[in-house]
Amino acid sequence: MTKELQLDHLRGVLVRLEETIIFGLIERAQFLHNPPVYRVGGMGPPLGAETLLEFILHETERSHAKVRRYTSPDEHPFFDDLPDPILPPLAYAENPLHQNRVNLNAQIMVMYVNEIVPFICAEGDDANYGSCAVIDVHLLQALSKRIHYGMFVAESKYRESASSFDPVIRAGDAAGIEAVITVPEIEAQVHDRVSHKASAYGSELLKAGDGGIAPEKVRAIYERWIIPLCKQVEVDYLLQRLD
Repeated sequence: MTKELQLDHLRGVLVRLEETIIFGLIERAQFLHNPPVYRVGGMGPPLGAETLLEFILHETERSHAKVRRYTSPDEHPFFDDLPDPILPPLAYAENPLHQNRVNLNAQIMVMYVNEIVPFICAEGDDANYGSCAVIDVHLLQALSKRIHYGMFVAESKYRESASSFDPVIRAGDAAGIEAVITVPEIEAQVHDRVSHKASAYGSELLKAGDGGIAPEKVRAIYERWIIPLCKQVEVDYLLQRLD
């Protein structure tokens, strides 16, 4: 099995992404909700039909696409009208993933704007629109990478036990696939670990009343949104595994 699919490597990637996501949540929670960031026309006519968040994310992805970011199998853009790379292509090792059409970024965007931001930020408007949008872009990209990394996890699980998956895949049984991939003990370990990290990283900010985030909120974000969407990615990927 290629290094990208070995469990130790996968675990290392996911643990590092926890750090990125938790620090991003802490950074975003220092500001109020700031609804104009997420409302079309919130910044006036210059941004056209895009919100401030969409505009900054779109421009960021345009520049990243030019330098080959989205040629990597672990990166998934939110926009589909990006320019081609201006740098010569890289010689990647063989992509360990099966060809697929999985991209949950539209769902991740709605989840983030409508559920996560109001969950971690106090209501109100402090006019820190640019700062919020820049943090939002960083967080969205990290969340997307963490959730879509479920495809590497799914491929690893499939190669370890194809005989367990093939019957439910051929039957198109999404619930059956989810039952096979779910390991409650591992999920509980992830929830405990992110809660512990959030407590360690944000305790001083919480004591000072300076925009920290409660550990139980970080745990809830993983329980309610990140892990369920990651499992959805795994199921969607495996449903296409035998195509």
